[in-house]
Amino acid sequence: MPAPTPRRPFGPGVPLMPPLGLGSWNTWDRMPQDERVAVVLRAVEAGAAFFDVAGGDAGRHAERPTADIAFGAALCASGVAREDIYVCARLRTGGRPRRSLRQQVKEALDRTGLDRFDAVVLAGVATGEVAGGRRGAGESHRRRTEVCVIVAEADDLVREGLAGAWGVGGWAAGATLAALDAARLDGRSPPVFAQLAYSIARRADAEGEAYRELFEARGLGLQAVNVLEGGILAGNLMPTRRIASDAGGIRGRIVRAYPDVERVARDFGATPAQLAIAFCLAYEPTVNVLVGASRLAQLESNLAAVRLARQHGTRVRAALRGFQADGPGAGRA
Repeated sequence: MPAPTPRRPFGPGVPLMPPLGLGSWNTWDRMPQDERVAVVLRAVEAGAAFFDVAGGDAGRHAERPTADIAFGAALCASGVAREDIYVCARLRTGGRPRRSLRQQVKEALDRTGLDRFDAVVLAGVATGEVAGGRRGAGESHRRRTEVCVIVAEADDLVREGLAGAWGVGGWAAGATLAALDAARLDGRSPPVFAQLAYSIARRADAEGEAYRELFEARGLGLQAVNVLEGGILAGNLMPTRRIASDAGGIRGRIVRAYPDVERVARDFGATPAQLAIAFCLAYEPTVNVLVGASRLAQLESNLAAVRLARQHGTRVRAALRGFQADGPGAGRA
């Protein structure tokens, strides 16, 4: 049996995390119970026991908030010890009426049957910049104040033992920098990771100068999501279920580039999905990659991607250099 996947640092003072994470807003409720239990057990066995449960207050997906309940039932049935897994929940910082982070995390813990989360990711704040001159002084001050309030709430979760650490989900780099600065000035727990859409084709945020500086100079980690572009990079070129939004409208280019992705994957003896996951894992700031495996066979395939990244990550990234479809580095995709 292959050795367990090596763990990576999630941030200063935070335990090492598995590089492969499982789950999305509706992964767990797309499997029958016996399959969910099998996936949990195999992930623990393989050293990939990082589970994302999305949360019942999952933004635009809140009309189907059952993934966290389904995961909790599977975890209970598996008999796996709590200390052998890592669980992450997604909370919202916006919306009307606004609910406190503490309210949301307590509800999510009740729904999953847990007493704490190892990490929470905070989505829905300040997608515009809060540093620099792109906005008026009043708007900039409002956004900074908003970020400071969120940092204080997130710190309370950590101090109360409800969450081990926290990260930002889809925030602009300027907002993330403001959160890091606010935490440092106020002596509060800082965000330790940024959850960003990142794929073979979608690189502008995660590889852009602003976030690279935060990764390198501030110790922030990257949690990569949407790495398969809603299944397109796994060969499902016309997804029928709801998937993440297509910022920049680049998915048509990704579909057209898919035959070339298949060709590169064959060169490595891999599937396109394995190649796409390995590409993200081989990016130095990446702490872990979240994938929406909804079958045990998909998990096994994804575990092979971890091995591919470990053995050939540099070559994989070099072979895919021209496949960026967004930002100034856009190539053939």
